Amino acid sequence: MPTLVTTVDGLKFPNPFIIASGPPGTNLNVITRAFREGWGAVIAKTVSLDASKVVNVSPRYAKLHAAGGEVIGWENIELISDRPFEIWLDEFKRCKDQFPDGILIASVMEEYRKDAWVEIIERCQACGVDGFELNFSCPHGLPERKMGSAMGEEPEILREVVGWVREATRKPVWAKMTPNITRIEDPARAALQAGVSGISAINTLRCVMGVDLETLRPLPTVEGYSTPGGYSSKAIKPVALRMVMETAQMIRREFPGRSLSGLGGIETGRDAAEFILLGADTVQVCTGVMKFGYGLVQRLCDDLLAFMAGHQFESMAEFKGRSLGFLTTHADLVRRQAEHKVARKRDGGKALGSDGEWRGDDFVKQSASLANG
Repeated sequence: MPTLVTTVDGLKFPNPFIIASGPPGTNLNVITRAFREGWGAVIAKTVSLDASKVVNVSPRYAKLHAAGGEVIGWENIELISDRPFEIWLDEFKRCKDQFPDGILIASVMEEYRKDAWVEIIERCQACGVDGFELNFSCPHGLPERKMGSAMGEEPEILREVVGWVREATRKPVWAKMTPNITRIEDPARAALQAGVSGISAINTLRCVMGVDLETLRPLPTVEGYSTPGGYSSKAIKPVALRMVMETAQMIRREFPGRSLSGLGGIETGRDAAEFILLGADTVQVCTGVMKFGYGLVQRLCDDLLAFMAGHQFESMAEFKGRSLGFLTTHADLVRRQAEHKVARKRDGGKALGSDGEWRGDDFVKQSASLANG
């Protein structure tokens, strides 16, 4: 029977499905509910030392609907947690008391000061959290204070901040990367060089959801005005898959053994399988929980187990990264197609397979024959 149990960075996950940092992990009540429902881990909503600087507005969500009414895109202009840090420390302790085997990861963000980063790591660590995710990727609000994606876009700053964190803890540390950048490999590489255990990719895409054509005001509208926010839900999955692929390829080449947590539009176990096939060790879900509830995890597990059984995979390690080898350059696709045409012409235009389908292994043999003259 296939199993979803996996060990990543020394942590044993009962399944790869993680509540991503955001509204679904906003306090102790919902975090413990997630553990009761069976989520593999929870990354709490991002905390900072001084929550008084975090001021949310309302409304702070806007949605994109498909023709049939389904929500396929979701914008938020919500900030990190506005709850006092002392309350979070108490809730971290209580959570670990209630669920000692539950994997609780603290998402943290601070200003560009060593003392602040060291303090927040040390105080969260003392409460028993199992690891950290460094939020280098929030695309709105906090970059105005040189936090979030303002840090995540600067490789040299990432190296320095990760170095501070690494001085303060030996627990697993993931760096959550912004997709609002041309090459995600560059900041991810800097974080890995500085010592993070793994990468989380991706956070939301910076967007403007739309404009109300009656009022002429952009959405979501707050007192007649708006600001660009973070775009999530299933519409961003193709972008997330591309960036997970790029990050996974870089990790395989340069940092073998480091981990990768994929997120961006995951709503089914089959979505998760795509991320794992492109190199993810675990997958995170945020907007999907907001759309379908905490019970979604059971469907995710069932879907992924059905996929594994259909391919006779007994563990996720058997198919992790399996699709990476089929990604190549456009020039190589041109070469392969030209060789395919030559091989078919030599075969008299007939398919090589007995059922009328071209056989990949036969094509490899033909290609090798062509290469050898």
